[in-house]
Amino acid sequence: MELEVSYSLDNEQQFWDEIDDIVSTKCQTHELIDNALRSYLHFTTTYKAGEYLHTDHDVARCSYKLLESPLFEAHKDYVRHQIIYCLLQEDSPDILHFVTAFLLFDGKQNEGTFEVMNDEGAFPRLLELIQSAEEQDAGLHRTLLQLFFEMSRIQRIRNQELMLIEDDFVIHLFQIIEGLADDVSDPYHYPIIRALLVLNEQYMISAHDPGPGHGTSKPAPIPNKVLSTLSTHGAHFKTFGENIILLLNRESETSLQLLILKVLYLLFTTKATHEYFYTNDLRVLVDVMLRNLLDLPFSAKALRHTYLRVLYPLLAHTQLNLPENHYKKEEILKVLHMMVGGGAGLTHFGAVDETTKRLAARCAQVGWLGAAEGRGGGGGGGGGDGSGERNIASKLLTIGMNAKAGESSLSVVGDQVAATIAKPGEQAPSLGTKFGDGARGGGGLEEGGVPLGNGNGNGNANGNGTEHGGC
Repeated sequence: MELEVSYSLDNEQQFWDEIDDIVSTKCQTHELIDNALRSYLHFTTTYKAGEYLHTDHDVARCSYKLLESPLFEAHKDYVRHQIIYCLLQEDSPDILHFVTAFLLFDGKQNEGTFEVMNDEGAFPRLLELIQSAEEQDAGLHRTLLQLFFEMSRIQRIRNQELMLIEDDFVIHLFQIIEGLADDVSDPYHYPIIRALLVLNEQYMISAHDPGPGHGTSKPAPIPNKVLSTLSTHGAHFKTFGENIILLLNRESETSLQLLILKVLYLLFTTKATHEYFYTNDLRVLVDVMLRNLLDLPFSAKALRHTYLRVLYPLLAHTQLNLPENHYKKEEILKVLHMMVGGGAGLTHFGAVDETTKRLAARCAQVGWLGAAEGRGGGGGGGGGDGSGERNIASKLLTIGMNAKAGESSLSVVGDQVAATIAKPGEQAPSLGTKFGDGARGGGGLEEGGVPLGNGNGNGNANGNGTEHGGC
């Protein structure tokens, strides 16, 4: 019900003072709380896009006024439920913007908010609003995408709700990214990319574990519409690939690195997307992955394992496997050797676990790296007579045999990638490692990042974690 209240303000400070008065009201009954919340929403929407509320930052400030108020402190659960019900039922874009912002910031502080939202059926509602809000309010659309991402990455979405996602929904998200290809600073870029990343993870989790109620039988997996879209239309959606490499190069949060690695794993293990990336972007990705692997301390086993699980199909299945595209063979072998405890310069890995040995040795057995040849004295390339590479390759092969290295079934490895998780906000551990001069050759690596978008392609892309199960 609309409140028939008019306001007369002389300056911005009066605006913020009025909000403080509304959210400081002492309410002893649910009816009084409801009245206070109606007043809050009516007052804020009255001035949205007006004299005192111009930006997303202003909307966020309004949200924190309520989050830090005596009203919320005294009645947290009730206020949360009422705001969630408003999200589920309200149609006004202005009201939805404030409601969505409040739930986003509250959920970041208290994940239970996102869990209640999921229990109350917020996922299909967010799908609906994301599709309808794009033409109505750009700020609301961005905030909905952020809420969709944050809610979905901390919990499993029910299979019946994943099945509500239409192909057109996913395709349109890719189209928006492509439309913004000339402006990587556009605020739409990363909320949309992250929404696609978390959708991909939800599909992987569903395929890995169908959930309760299926007994010993495993139902047909829900089609991964992120992967199927790139399999069918990947040539038209290159910007997404360029940008996830950019994100992996810059991202310090473990959970976001894992989200990117999961989609990379699927792209490199699905025949239709083996050559989705430009060759130059693949070279940049190799640089980024080598640097990140060396930068992980001994404790970051799960994240290191995931990098190695992605590195193998990157080297084995993409166009890097072609003789004219081989890239940094010597550096890759040296890093893999370091991964298993070799090399005098890197002792920070400590006692190397058997899974790391097995995965590193598996990467070294990619044909063009020459590990199998190295054992018999063949191989070469990369400098001199190739004896250094052969020695490293031979040692890696021996380590791999001792660790019972071998190519695990694709489904088992995929399940391990899907099941590796990290707490949102947790920063990936870093040693600040610098590569030696040998690794800086060609495209070059720098501690603060790598140069992107140069060379053969047309691209412009510039944790610890927790593992479940065995290798």
